[in-house]
Amino acid sequence: MAKNKDAQLLVRINKAQRDEFVALCNELETSSSREIRKFIKRFVSKHKVNQKTLKGDNNGEKS
Repeated sequence: MAKNKDAQLLVRINKAQRDEFVALCNELETSSSREIRKFIKRFVSKHKVNQKTLKGDNNGEKS
């Protein structure tokens, strides 16, 4: 996966949830952006594995 950050994702959430998340990130000495990127990386990795298992490795055919 590319290391450079050349795209943005706009997410609309409740202001209170956003403020609580940002405050918690600050308490944990991390950034909200870093935590969102980690979540996305784990989510994609987890679901890539699941998709390969469901589709199989033989051109979409189950083994």
